[in-house]
Amino acid sequence: MESHKETVAHISARVRQFYARKESFRIYHGSTLSTRDTIYEQDKIVDISKLASVLKVDTATKTALVEPNVPMDNLAHCTTQYGLLPPVVMEFPNITVGGGFAGTAGESSSFKYGLFDCTINRIEVVLANGDIVNASASDPETSDLFYASAGSCGTLGVVTLLEIQLIESKPWVELTYYPIESMSEATAKIKEAATDPSINYIDGILFARDQGVIMTGRLTDSYPSDMPVQSFRRARDPWFYLHARDVITKSKGPAKVAIPLTDYLFRYDRGVFWGGAHAFKYFMAPFNRVTRFLLDPFMRIRVVNHAFHTSGLSKQILVQDLGFPYSTVEKFVEYLDKRLGMYPLWLCPVRPTQYLRKQPRKAFAMGKDPLPDDMLLNIGVWGMGPSDYGKFVALNREIEHKVREFQGLKCLYAHTYYTEDEFWTIYDRKWYDELRTKYHANSLPTVYDKVKVDLSSLQREGESWGAWMYRKAWDVWPISGVYGVVRAAIGGDYLLAK
Repeated sequence: MESHKETVAHISARVRQFYARKESFRIYHGSTLSTRDTIYEQDKIVDISKLASVLKVDTATKTALVEPNVPMDNLAHCTTQYGLLPPVVMEFPNITVGGGFAGTAGESSSFKYGLFDCTINRIEVVLANGDIVNASASDPETSDLFYASAGSCGTLGVVTLLEIQLIESKPWVELTYYPIESMSEATAKIKEAATDPSINYIDGILFARDQGVIMTGRLTDSYPSDMPVQSFRRARDPWFYLHARDVITKSKGPAKVAIPLTDYLFRYDRGVFWGGAHAFKYFMAPFNRVTRFLLDPFMRIRVVNHAFHTSGLSKQILVQDLGFPYSTVEKFVEYLDKRLGMYPLWLCPVRPTQYLRKQPRKAFAMGKDPLPDDMLLNIGVWGMGPSDYGKFVALNREIEHKVREFQGLKCLYAHTYYTEDEFWTIYDRKWYDELRTKYHANSLPTVYDKVKVDLSSLQREGESWGAWMYRKAWDVWPISGVYGVVRAAIGGDYLLAK
């Protein structure tokens, strides 16, 4: 803890310097899972990248004290040594604790425990004036800061420590695969499964309008001797979504598989759900078990994410996570089918914050309007969009309008194209601004400043010949893709401006 306190003291001093100069700053973590293009300037950041340790696991209280840059795989590894596990473990091993709290994150256990921030008891925060504050749900003096910090993208202060709830861990997940033939059948199965207290995990994949799978998982100490066992971390293992499709194709009804816990938690790492398949298509490479085996080092999220950013291909890939009440989700999927025909789609039920807290408080990610249901069904829409950037932006904005039409909300880690006025019709600006004033955060970027996509590249009046030639050369296949792969292979920091 002494090392932690020393690091936080340095961060506090750095923040005070910005506050004294009335200058804005950004929080630099050393990595990002956001899909937006972000470049940090050395003289305008507060560097918290060293806060990357699990400081304590308390078996009596079933909690862990964790610094914000601890990734999910490290957190799970540390806690399972004590027979404990975070209730919500995001599916990518490099998602960090701080990112999950500040950026809105959930997973297949979120139908029971809510978003990741719902599993946090308290936080340590360096306010924008440099003061160090502890905030928790149980403290009436700071509960507003605690709740508002969740999902607010670090715009109320710098979170430097989190206390995470833990549950009992078991070495296996018994996963049951239920084939479904429509979105209505998928919704009905998810509703049914969510009422079963013995189920720990629920998610699904829609492979086509009339083909999909809902998967329910139970933590277990053992499994029947005749049950198939499947792992997903080795190069020779199948990608999870291909495995799930094979299971329902071969079985005439529900099928069960035993999966080692860590393999289940990070089952979507290899292949990045199905995003890695687009890389094969981009490079016109054969997509089969042999090529997936040979290229396995390049098909894990840490490498793919690096290449994704440095290549600039984020401006062509549609990345949207969208939550809807059960009453409208089928209409949205029908719209997607007619408009894009983009499959697979990921399905993940999430219980909103206000339905989990005994005394509901505002949380930024839940918007300002009351939610119609006690559950949202998250739809992961990920795939290649139009190559023309103007059309790509227009498609994203069209999807955003449909989200509002069907009473949905979107995860703000993804591409966000709302105008500022549109954004503040969804989120409670008055409440948010009052908190920013109370906690001295008015000099920091707002959430909208943090999440909006920069559209300046669409405005090219006065563009120089040199800039035009560079842009055109960059658009020539496969220059940007090769550059991204090479940079990812070399490694190093791609977020800080040189």
